[in-house]
Order: sequence, then C-alpha cells, then structure tokens
Amino acid sequence: MGMVIKAIEYVHAENKITNKDLQEAFPDYDFSKFEEKVGIKNRYWVGKNETAFDLALKACEKLFENYDRQEIDYILYCTQSPEYFLPTTACILQNQLGIKKNIGALDFNLGCSGYTYGISLAKGLISSEQVKNVLLVTAETYSKYLHPNDRSNRSIFGDAATATLISYSEEEDGIGNFMFGTDGLGYDKLIVKNGCSRFSYDPNAPEIVYGTDNTYTDNHLYMNGPDVFNFTNEVIPNFTKEIVELNNLSVDKIDQFVFHQANAYMLNFMRKRLKIASDNFFIDLEDGGNTVSCTIPIALKKYSELIDKESAIIIVGFGVGLSWSGGLIKIKNKL
Repeated sequence: MGMVIKAIEYVHAENKITNKDLQEAFPDYDFSKFEEKVGIKNRYWVGKNETAFDLALKACEKLFENYDRQEIDYILYCTQSPEYFLPTTACILQNQLGIKKNIGALDFNLGCSGYTYGISLAKGLISSEQVKNVLLVTAETYSKYLHPNDRSNRSIFGDAATATLISYSEEEDGIGNFMFGTDGLGYDKLIVKNGCSRFSYDPNAPEIVYGTDNTYTDNHLYMNGPDVFNFTNEVIPNFTKEIVELNNLSVDKIDQFVFHQANAYMLNFMRKRLKIASDNFFIDLEDGGNTVSCTIPIALKKYSELIDKESAIIIVGFGVGLSWSGGLIKIKNKL
C-alpha cells in the first residue's frame, strides 16, 4: 500500500506590492541590494476585508476543477491566520466547498514547517486505512500582522493559499519517511504577542524600534532575524542529512531539495554547507516572497512543471515555533 501527491494548486492575493512600491515608502533603504540578496521582487497582500480563508477557497476551487470534491475524506487546514478563535476553520471550509459531511476536518497552527507536518499527517491517516483522500490546505495572511513602518517584514512576507490532494495508491508510494523537531525555548523569536489569551489586543500598545529603523508594537509581528537565521543554519543542514539517511539514500541520489522559501541568502548558505549543486536546490521567491506554510507547495508545483520523469525530493520546513520537519516525497509529472 502506498500514497501519492496527486495535485497542488495555489493562489496569491491580488494586491501586488513591488520593490519599487516599498522604495517609495522607505526611501532611505536600497531595495536593489535587498532584491539581489534576498531574492524577492514582488509580494502580494490581501485587502482589508479579505482573509486567508478567502484565498483558501480559491485554491481549493482550482483543485476541484480537475478532481471530485466528494472523494475527499479528510481536510487538514494549516494556518496562523484563522477566521475565528473558534470554530475550526476547516469545518467552515467543508461547508463552503460543499463537501460531504462524513469526513474529518481540523485546523493545525504551524507556520513555515506546516506543509511538511501536513504531508506526514496525511500519510498517517492514509497508511492507517482510515481514509483514502486527504485535502491539505495552507493559508496565510501575515500582511495583516505587519506594522506599517516595519520595513524588514513588509519586504519579506506575502499572502497566499495552497490546496494539495494526497491519495491512496495501490501502485506506487510517493511519500517516504519524515522527521520532526521542536524547540519551544525560541517561541518568542517570531511572534505576535497580543490578541489571544495570554495578552489581549492593546489599542495603545507603544511602538518599539528594532534592528535598522524597523518599528512594531506587541499587536504586530516581530521577528528576531539574526536569531532565526542562526537557528536555521545550526539545525537544518544536519537535520537534512538525517532525513536522507532515514530514507536509505545519499545526498547525490536526491533529485531536488525543496526547503521553505525563507530568503535566497539563507537558502544558498545552507545549500553550500550541504554541498548541493544549485541545479538540485530549488529557490524561487521572486514573485510572492515568503508565504510561510505555502512556500513549499508553491515551489513543488513550479518544480513539477520542469520534470518529465520521477524525481526524489527532500522537503524541509523550518521557522516559527521554533519548529522544523521534513521528509522524502516522489513525483513524476506535473502536479
């Protein structure tokens, strides 16, 4: 018995923000150097009354143009931008999509490691013979958490949603072994402090300046970039090697490495540490930026359009939590 990733679809928000737009907002910063180093040209943000759920609906409808929604047995919805504190957004998604009622549906709150966790969760559901078809949805609108004067984070993050169909297969097994990591000591390295149970939203929260002229409040997203970078480069290269070994392979037998698309500088730094050729290490942030849990499925969709035979791919997610996970998948045609 096996399982495969049958299809991936994605959507960005419609509001395109170019580096030229940001240059006008932050005239003292050189966005040409940013573009060269970080690799992002455009990012897309939702409008005031648009949510991650709206994007998720669009991504799922794209998927169901070619697949029967009534075959779905389980919805896994990964987001840190839920519609409500409660109820579960996945339940609302089932209704809005008109999917049958005798299914499972749950949200899980993870960021940049969310997609890899989701693939592994889907594998567990299918391999235990509970279900045959899982709809894995990722949807994020970090733009709603960004302070208007936070130049760093406004440069990096974009909004998007993806829909992935993972299905039972008698003929092939396209999902290998996965590994996980957690270090909650670093929970505050990437955080929106106010607005939930511990600290309520504070309309009078004071502005805080950090880094090079970046501003936020505790109502907004804060990221300690240097600490996140150090964590990534201390943990992820060796973790990647462990994933390869767990799947009884060697680095040279992997056709492509698809990491969370955080920024090009960080990715190239890790690629060189792992001694992986650039042709075997996917980097594509130009149009969309860092879309959190959506970056890996978007990258997989784009990579699948370039191949005409089966590819062994290591996918690795890492970030907010601190959380990381990864594993082996195989695809052989356009998703």
